[in-house]
Amino acid sequence: MASMMAQEAAEAGAAVRRQIAESGDSFARLGERLRAAPPALVATCARGSSDHACTFGKHVVETVLGRAVASLGPSVASVYGRPLAMPGALLLVVSQSGRSPDLLRMAEAARAGGALVVGFVNDLSSPLPELCELAIPLAAGPERSVAATKSCLAAMAAFLQLAAHWSGDPALMAELHALPAALDAAAALDWQPALAAMGTGGRFVLGRGPAFGIAAEMALKWKETCRIQAEAYSTAEVLHGPVELVREGFPVLALAQEDASAGASQVVLERVVALGGRLLVAGGNPVAGATALPVVPGLPTRIAPLAALQSFYAAIPELAFGLGLDPDAPSNLAKVTRTM
Repeated sequence: MASMMAQEAAEAGAAVRRQIAESGDSFARLGERLRAAPPALVATCARGSSDHACTFGKHVVETVLGRAVASLGPSVASVYGRPLAMPGALLLVVSQSGRSPDLLRMAEAARAGGALVVGFVNDLSSPLPELCELAIPLAAGPERSVAATKSCLAAMAAFLQLAAHWSGDPALMAELHALPAALDAAAALDWQPALAAMGTGGRFVLGRGPAFGIAAEMALKWKETCRIQAEAYSTAEVLHGPVELVREGFPVLALAQEDASAGASQVVLERVVALGGRLLVAGGNPVAGATALPVVPGLPTRIAPLAALQSFYAAIPELAFGLGLDPDAPSNLAKVTRTM
């Protein structure tokens, strides 16, 4: 059965191509400015899927540029009314709609506190661009399904653009330009049978480094579209308590990559299998007793998790339909969440 969510998710590769073409000059100017005057602090502010994009962006900025990144709670400004002293800081406000009141208040507070406020926003007709010193369009195009897909991937691409232009790293720029084709290829991979076999009980989604934000986004999508309880953990953090829940048949989806985290992650995934968990793994090295999900081969470790997310997005609408649910219009959710 066709869904807006599936159609929009399939447009992610085209959205990233459009963003590179239409917003590349803006990112280049921002990168030049940040090299000339490096910020004293880098912070992000977002909700939901956009915040998961920020988690991915935090990893990219910290590992590429060596700049610590903090996530700011929007309620500091919108509910508690606390002014923030942010002289010389860079605040990245990420939003598909650009209309959530708490994000708008944080943008105002940060700018009043001396921060350079940059918005990554999909809807340029929204109030957010007017509150930012610089608003860069995500260029994802209209997104009608309540569950965000292409706008989330476009926000992750925006962080890659930011880091590539700020660092001047040609390898990272090449990864950015390889991303649209990787997303197109990933959209054609069929994860639906393996995900359906996990059943409808609670499950973990594990990821580390560039994959942790993607794990959080997958867990959210299971909740939003399928009413399935899913919790995301760092592949390291799961050993600090949550692993006690793993028993025979307990479903776990893990995102792995062949980088510096591979060895430690392998030990954790083998532990999950030894405890009887039903483990699905995307990427990384083979894990005995686990089911390997199809992935696009040969991708750099920073963009491989984004391709995995694209494959996941393609599968989730059919899972929701199979449960008698409409993935485009969850009964308790709205496209624009106006939190304070």
